[in-house]
Amino acid sequence: MNSVDLAKKLESDIRALQTKFNSLEESTRLTSLRDNVEDTQTTINGFAEKVKGLRARGYVFGKGFEERANNLVKKWGGLLPNINKQIEQQTNQLGTAITPVRSRMTQLASLSKNQPQAQGLLNQVKPQVEALEAQANAARNQISGMFDSLRSEVNQFSYEIRKIDWMLSQLSQTSFPLLATEAGVMAVKAVWAKTGEEKKGDPQGVLYLTDQRILFEQKEEVATEKVLFITTKKEKRQKLMIDVPVALVKSVETSKQGLLKNEDHIKIVFESGAPMTSVHFHIWHPCEEWQGLINRAKAKDFETDRAVEIDADTMAKLKSAPSQCPSCGGHIHQVILRGQDSIKCEFCGFLIRL
Repeated sequence: MNSVDLAKKLESDIRALQTKFNSLEESTRLTSLRDNVEDTQTTINGFAEKVKGLRARGYVFGKGFEERANNLVKKWGGLLPNINKQIEQQTNQLGTAITPVRSRMTQLASLSKNQPQAQGLLNQVKPQVEALEAQANAARNQISGMFDSLRSEVNQFSYEIRKIDWMLSQLSQTSFPLLATEAGVMAVKAVWAKTGEEKKGDPQGVLYLTDQRILFEQKEEVATEKVLFITTKKEKRQKLMIDVPVALVKSVETSKQGLLKNEDHIKIVFESGAPMTSVHFHIWHPCEEWQGLINRAKAKDFETDRAVEIDADTMAKLKSAPSQCPSCGGHIHQVILRGQDSIKCEFCGFLIRL
């Protein structure tokens, strides 16, 4: 390598080390860790208000949400003083350690014209920068480890709240009402694969699970006119297409599909009496989680997770629902849902008031 190439390489090496040192200045102040601590505190302090907001919008489950929010505040309050103490101690140590390295980096920049001296100083400073970088990383990891477990709880709670918030937003825009005392459990973006295999043109929309029903509402813009394969006119389609009592679920099957097997699919098989034998959805959510939610709803598990109790009169009305049609005496086979005002006899068509 000739002298010109050696000079260019030295200049490049010095620039690279300066870039690393500039980043190290931030690292020794533990800036990202301080931001993480501040973000965690803001999130935890906001949980109570977020849960209150969910309740105001009609979310009745998650009986322990309020307690979870309060407990996270208490746990964080117990950890924070020691975390801040460790941050200050480590910052002071790192600040002391970086001072002589900073002086050497300034000296290195001034020696750029003196290749032999610059190369010698570079060889000395580079391992010092790398050692200090490792020390800063170790300090950050050690302090982060003090609240890793709590942060996992915070992230999980935030995830649950975001999903519920999205469901409530979707429910506020539906073309259909929920029954009295019926409450949403979860919602997910979905495609109804009518043939069991997803095809172009299959209805897209939102799949809802309530404590009483499985509902799918088409909600999409569909091209109605095209010119030279370019869409020139669209039509918004929003209508309830599937409405089945969760009590009629026989089984829920999950599968991973798509070229990379990264698409979540569920197939819901229904008991006799349902308007269809089965239904297949491509959903944008872990399919195993939805399988568990549907099974819990069928087992009426969410009744024990209610933060808002169902009034006694509503329950009494459901229990006193007739088992025979008062007009023709035919046996009522259909599932009667809590909150229904009437049902139609499948034999004579008589409207039975509940």
